[in-house]
Amino acid sequence: MTIRTTRQDRGQRVRPRMHCLQKLEAAVVEMQDPKNGVKGAEQKLNVTTIPHVIAGQDVIEWIANKMKTTVEEAESVGTMLVALGYIYPLQNHKKLVLCKDHSLYRFQTPYFWPTKKWVAEDSDYAIYLAKRNIRKKGLLEPYEQAHYNHLNKWLNHKWDFIVLQATEQYKAGKERKKPDRVVFDCQERAYWIVNRPPRHTHSAMDCGPERLIDPSTHEKITFDMYRRKNIFYQQAIMRSKVKSSVSLGALVKYITTYKKHDPFLAPCLPSNPWQSDSDAFWTLNMRRVDVPTKMRVERWSFSFFELLNDLRGRDDFKIFLKKEFSGENLAFWEAAEELKLGTASSMSTKSETIFKTFLAPGAPRWINIDGRTMGLTVKGLEHPHRCVLEAAQTHVFLLMKKDTFFRYLKSPVYKEVQKKALNPEPQTFSPAQLDRNARNRSPGIHPIVLWKQEEEEKAKAAAAAAPVDVKAMMSKIDRKK
Repeated sequence: MTIRTTRQDRGQRVRPRMHCLQKLEAAVVEMQDPKNGVKGAEQKLNVTTIPHVIAGQDVIEWIANKMKTTVEEAESVGTMLVALGYIYPLQNHKKLVLCKDHSLYRFQTPYFWPTKKWVAEDSDYAIYLAKRNIRKKGLLEPYEQAHYNHLNKWLNHKWDFIVLQATEQYKAGKERKKPDRVVFDCQERAYWIVNRPPRHTHSAMDCGPERLIDPSTHEKITFDMYRRKNIFYQQAIMRSKVKSSVSLGALVKYITTYKKHDPFLAPCLPSNPWQSDSDAFWTLNMRRVDVPTKMRVERWSFSFFELLNDLRGRDDFKIFLKKEFSGENLAFWEAAEELKLGTASSMSTKSETIFKTFLAPGAPRWINIDGRTMGLTVKGLEHPHRCVLEAAQTHVFLLMKKDTFFRYLKSPVYKEVQKKALNPEPQTFSPAQLDRNARNRSPGIHPIVLWKQEEEEKAKAAAAAAPVDVKAMMSKIDRKK
């Protein structure tokens, strides 16, 4: 005898649960009432002030007084609220329980409440893990790393899109204020802990309130967790601390240095293209212009990062390194940047090429780094990821910054560029000329066109640097004859 459930029967089973969730949400809304709700206050957490923080003890006391029940039942109701995602912990994210002490919690934003029926899709979870992997530089929790590897295989056909979305969200998050960023990260992490819990734990969204974690059980701390804590504390101890007077002095020095180069504080030469409709400024400051301006050349001397960030300055630095027979350092740094910002599909091929070109014994462009960094880098290339070359790249960057960069500023190559640099005269336009320029405005060079030009130049340079096949050349000559 087979029993078939109709859509009406399933709907009758879902309605009581939705009704219970709505009652819980009404209680959570009442808890957040400024007058009669749970008292919240600002709390300092890891040097960051978090607003509207509540203690677990206060929540249990409020539930016991409001529902006129025992402390044990109030603790069970509070744990249900945490397990369903209405309240989330600020410190111990893995234990979705409400502790009867001064542990810190916050109310979850209504956007993440279960009744909103936001389906926890694999692509959203993959974007979250990729963003967390960028922020943690590859050091995810063991269960997150397992989910990350699984989703990488499962969603490999759109992994580039996932990484791109994660990178954009990470950049957007860095623009927020630090308290807002910490709160949003905690909210997002709490949502995924509820909907994608760690292995060997249960989610209240799937199994019901009767399968919650026992708050009396203590979590087993593994050797790997102790190792991570030790690394974190060592880094915290070694972190440099600067006095306020020193930091303010550095800020004043930075403002004084960049004062002439800030378009808000100094006029653009020869004129501001957004006001005058003249593209002379864009033409003189193209990415790979033959003769740069004096202000652009002067900016290269401010810091090594400014020099590398400007493609024209980087080309000039390559000429200097070629004369000193040390161009492999900059070539390795550029290859590491391409690996970090490239596509996931080309990661294994690029890492193998980098190993054969720069790191393998007897490599044609072998770089000189210390043995420990070399060992860690070579071992990491067995399972390559975007940040696998970061230690070696940082070592090479500091080596060029401390030694080669200052010799470049004193070299004839840099002085010759300074002599040839242009100093454009300021343009003055009358209102009639400005109006005429606006009417005769010509479209500028599209970024895609510039990118194609750069790719063509790179291809030509790679073809010129490649070894010549004499037999192939002779066969072509014979065919022409």
